[in-house]
Amino acid sequence: MSKSKAKGTAFETLIVGYLKATYPNVERRTLSGVHDKGDIAGTNKKLVWECKDHKTLNFSGWLKEAEVERGNANAEYGIVVAKRRGHGDAGSQYAVLTLEALVELLKKAGLK
Repeated sequence: MSKSKAKGTAFETLIVGYLKATYPNVERRTLSGVHDKGDIAGTNKKLVWECKDHKTLNFSGWLKEAEVERGNANAEYGIVVAKRRGHGDAGSQYAVLTLEALVELLKKAGLK
């Protein structure tokens, strides 16, 4: 396994471990190539999770990727979880989604 792949796998595993407290069936998803449905499964069918551990942040590109994967998975929301340098705790990482998606989630949660 390449160093880059190993880094990505470790980050996905960290995030899955954090999500297990809320979603006991969460797991890393196997790679699906062009039909990829995100990096994490087992949280909610409406969510696609894309995990990124890169030195340079590319939220725009990663959100585009999450949007494609959201479509592949027939999900409602794509969420990018990006490594926050200097913060090893999973709960301290960045979670990025569009403002439109955030507002929709807040409305559905009853936070109008």
